[in-house]
Amino acid sequence: MAGPPAGIDPERHDVASGTVLQAEQGQIQIHTENIFPIIKKAVYSGHEVFLRELVSNGVDAISKRRMAAMAGDCSEGDEGRIQIRIDREAKTLTISDNGIGMSAEEVKRYINQVAFSSAEDFLEKYKREEEAIIGHFGLGFYSSFMVASQVELVTLSAREGSEAVRWSCDGSPNFSLEAAERSEPGTDVILHLMEEELEYIEPARLRTLITTYCDFMPVEVQLEGETVNKREAPWRKSARDLSDDDYIQLYRYFYPFQGDPLLWVHLNTDYPYTLQGILYFPKITGRADWEKGEIRLYCNQVFVSDSIKEVVPRYLLPLRGVIDSPDIPLNVSRSALQTDRRVRSIGGFVAKKVGDRLKELHRDEPARYAEIWEGIAPFIKIGAMEDEKFADQVAELILFGTTAAAAEPDPIAVGEKAYTTLSGYRSRLSSAEEQRILYCTDEAAQAGPLALWQGQGAEVLLADTLIDAQFIPWLEDRHGELKFQRVDAELDASIQEQDSSLSDADGTDSSEKLRELFRGALANEKVTIQVQALKGENTPAALILLPEQMRRLNDIGALMEQRLPGLPDHHVLVVNRRHPLVAGLQKLSSGAVLTGVGTSSPSQQLAEEISCHIYELARLAVGGLEPNQLAGFQQRSADLMGRLMEKGLG
Repeated sequence: MAGPPAGIDPERHDVASGTVLQAEQGQIQIHTENIFPIIKKAVYSGHEVFLRELVSNGVDAISKRRMAAMAGDCSEGDEGRIQIRIDREAKTLTISDNGIGMSAEEVKRYINQVAFSSAEDFLEKYKREEEAIIGHFGLGFYSSFMVASQVELVTLSAREGSEAVRWSCDGSPNFSLEAAERSEPGTDVILHLMEEELEYIEPARLRTLITTYCDFMPVEVQLEGETVNKREAPWRKSARDLSDDDYIQLYRYFYPFQGDPLLWVHLNTDYPYTLQGILYFPKITGRADWEKGEIRLYCNQVFVSDSIKEVVPRYLLPLRGVIDSPDIPLNVSRSALQTDRRVRSIGGFVAKKVGDRLKELHRDEPARYAEIWEGIAPFIKIGAMEDEKFADQVAELILFGTTAAAAEPDPIAVGEKAYTTLSGYRSRLSSAEEQRILYCTDEAAQAGPLALWQGQGAEVLLADTLIDAQFIPWLEDRHGELKFQRVDAELDASIQEQDSSLSDADGTDSSEKLRELFRGALANEKVTIQVQALKGENTPAALILLPEQMRRLNDIGALMEQRLPGLPDHHVLVVNRRHPLVAGLQKLSSGAVLTGVGTSSPSQQLAEEISCHIYELARLAVGGLEPNQLAGFQQRSADLMGRLMEKGLG
C-alpha cells in the first residue's frame, strides 16, 4: 500500500519512535454510510479491477520507498516485488508489497479519511464526472470491498522506529486499528472474499487478470511464488534501442494469429504532456472497427482501457498498439476518458506523428510504401476527408493504381500493378486534357470502356475501393479545377470533339441506318442511340454510358448498401460499328431492306432480335438486368442462337 500522496509531508504524521500503539476502535471519517455501496456498484464498472488497483498501489509504494531511500529518509529494501497468495481454506487473497508502508497515523489519515473529504464532497465530485479524475487517494484501495466482506491491512513503515499495525474493516464505516507483527517494511492487504466472488481465488483467473492489467508494471508480480508479468514495456524505450523484430514480437504478443503489421509508428514526447506508445497499421482482413478501436490505453504501464475513441481521431481507431500517458484525464474508476482540450491536443499529436511516419516511408522507401498501399489506403483517405491538417500532410502520399507502364520514379511498379500519385498522373496529360482525370472503379465490369480509352493511349486511374465513391468527389472539391470522369460515363460534346476517333468519322448513311434499326427494335425513346467506330482491341459490340453524376449516385448507394435498382430510364447506348457482330447485323439489316419491301421479313425480324440482344448484353455488363429479368434473357438468347443455327444450316 502506498504512502501519502504527493505534496503531503509524511514526516509530520509519523508515530514517534518508541511509542506503543494502544488498540482502539473508531469510525472511518465519513458522514454517511452510503460510500461503500457507491464504490461497489457505481464507481467501478467491473469487480475484477480491484486487483489492478491494489497492485498499482503496491507499485507506487515500492517507487516511493526507492525515492525516500535515495533521500535518506527511510531504509533501502530488496528489489521491489508484489506477491499474491491464496488461502483456499480461509477463502482469503493477500496482496503484499515491500514498499514504503505506513505508520498508524498515516493509516488513520489516508485510509480512514477517504480522499481527505467527506462523503458529501465525494458524491458531488462523482456527479460532476469531468472533475472526478483519478488521483483521489484511498478510492483504489476501497475497490477491494467490491469482492471482500472484510479487508485487513497489515503494514510497517520503512521509516526508522516505526511499528507494524493492523487495520480491519467489514465494509461498514466501523474499523479497528491495533498493533501487529511484521518483520519487513511493506503492506499486506488481506481480502476475505465473499461467497459470490470466489472466482478470484482461482490461480487461472488471477493469472489472466495479472496478464491483462499488470503485465507491463515495472516490478515483479508473483502469484504463489511465480513471476507472471513481463515487466518490460518496449514503448517506454527509445526507438533507437528497438529492432524491427522487437516491434513485431510485441505486436504478435498483443494480437496473436493476426499476421504481421504493415507499418508501425513510435510515439515519444514529454512536452506539453508525457506520452509514449507504439501504433501499428494492421493487415485488415475483415471489417475494421471504426467506432471503438483496438488501441490499448495504459497509464504508467498499468492497463486502463481498450477503447480510446476520445483520444485518437476516428480515422486512426482501427490502428493497433499502445498509448501510455499519465496525462490523459480519466474518471475515478479509470473506465472512461474525459474529453478536454488536452485530449484533443494529444489526438492531434498522434495524427501528426502518423503522417510524419508515412511521409518518411514514402520518401525513403517508395517501393515498400507502394507495396503496403492497399492496406493503409483506407486510413489515409478517410483521414484526409475528416481532418484538414492531416489532408495537407498526406496530399502527395495518396496513390492510385494506373494503367500506365511503370517507370521510375513514377509510376511505381509492384508486381504486375503500377501506382502513381495524382500529381504524377497530371504531369503526363497533354495540355488539352490536363483538367480531366479518367478513372475506373471495376476493371472487370468496365472492361469495354476501359479498353476503349486504353486503345486511344489514355492513362486511366484505378479507384476500385468502396471509399473511393466518397473520396473522388472530395478530391474534386479540393482541386476545384479538376473534373473526374469514369471511363464508362457519358461523353460530353467537348470531349467528343477533342477525341474525334471516338466518333463515326466518315459520316456515311450506314451509321444512320444502324441507328434507325436499333431505335425501331428497342422502341424506347428514353434510350439515346449513338453509332461509333470504337478503337482498340476487345471493345464490346455495344456499351451503355451514364452521366458522371448518375454513376456517382449509384456508387454512393452501393457504399450505403442502397444501390439504386436497375438503370435509370434515360441512358445512352453506344453501338460499336467496328465489332464483327454489329458488322454482320448491318449486312443482315441491309439485305432485309432489299428483300422485304413494305413487309416485316424474317431477316428484318432477326435483325431486330439481334439488336435487342446486343442491347441486353450491354445492360448485363453494367448490372442493368434485374434478377427477375435474367431468366427471360437466357430464354431469348437460347431461342436466338437456335434461329441463327437454323439459318446457317439452311
